[in-house]
Amino acid sequence: MKREEIEITSPVGSWDALVAAVQGNADSVYFGVEKLNMRAASSVNFTLKDLPRIADFCRRNNLKSYLTLNVVVYDNETAGIKKIVDSAVKNGISAIIASDISVITYAASKGMDVHLSTQCNITNIEAIEFYSKYAGTAVLARELSLEQAGHIYSEIRKRNICGPDGKLFRLEIFAHGALCMAVSGKCYLSLHEYNKSANRGECYQVCRRSYIVTDRETGYELGVDNQFIMSPKDLCTISFLDKIINAGVSILKIEGRARSPEYVRTVTSCYDEALKALESGNYTEEKIEELTNRLSRVFNRGFWDGYYLGRRLGEWTNRYGSSATMKKTYLGKITNFYTKPGVAEIKLENGDLSEGETILITGPTTGAMEINVTGLRDAGKNESSKVCRGELCSIKTPGRVRRSDKVFKWERIPG
Repeated sequence: MKREEIEITSPVGSWDALVAAVQGNADSVYFGVEKLNMRAASSVNFTLKDLPRIADFCRRNNLKSYLTLNVVVYDNETAGIKKIVDSAVKNGISAIIASDISVITYAASKGMDVHLSTQCNITNIEAIEFYSKYAGTAVLARELSLEQAGHIYSEIRKRNICGPDGKLFRLEIFAHGALCMAVSGKCYLSLHEYNKSANRGECYQVCRRSYIVTDRETGYELGVDNQFIMSPKDLCTISFLDKIINAGVSILKIEGRARSPEYVRTVTSCYDEALKALESGNYTEEKIEELTNRLSRVFNRGFWDGYYLGRRLGEWTNRYGSSATMKKTYLGKITNFYTKPGVAEIKLENGDLSEGETILITGPTTGAMEINVTGLRDAGKNESSKVCRGELCSIKTPGRVRRSDKVFKWERIPG
């Protein structure tokens, strides 16, 4: 296997994350515009006016750009869908990710490359053959095992199933990130409880809460082993990427368009390093442990391997929210950057800063930059071991940062 043969596609919900994907060495990014995507309510979605800039950025950084239009579509929205697809075609977006047949057929009719979303619930070769006249890539259903995915791939080769571009049909899977307790995200809990459909990008994550089972006759209440019984741990495949590649998967998808830029950069870079280790023969237990530890630093609900290795029962998280080993605390903003000495000036708005601490700087053109503080100086340009809240300070940075970039203290969580 060569690294360039396997594509890593990273989630982008902001300009900061878009830059962070490049920093992590992504091959492609996927993102939403307006409200017609599955993260419409949980990430800072781009607008149609952003498409030219996104497309240009991706071309300059050798990235493929995938636009998600993967919601259930109603009749009164088809005109809006066509407008978005037309704009994507005009601006040179690489592909549309879709699940509704109205979006799939219209995008295909305009010559746009189509990727079948996991919401299509592709689980067999006949579905691949049916959709191949419209699409050239499918994100397989998350509940498939690698054995099942491998069978689909072998049948694609045997039948020589190609997409509209004449190239062999490609398989994509989710490799890392949040999992839904429903089959390929087909959940109606939010719709039932709040009239907000998950299939319209409005999930309230009702499943992530803890629940008590109550006996209606006696009123007896039973907590279920302190488990969040509908909230699965996050998917992590870093330890069996060799098996994934051997199953014929050519695109690894990272979940997380609502995640932070440091999440995007960290996860993308870890999977990039893992693929390079596979190529060089250095994909060892030690390397896997190192990468897993790095992945655990950013948002996660604990890790498990999903259903890929043949499991039939999920693993459930035992807490609400993240199990990340690192946390970020807002400190302030960059107020100036001096290019020649490589020094950034920071206004400390929400805490103190000491020499040797680790900080995180994020911004729309900075992405995510992790820095060990050196050369700390106070407002009078005097060397200092600590500068207090409310004051200006300056530090050396390994690269360019920009005014108004946010600065966070980045520290390990005890325990």
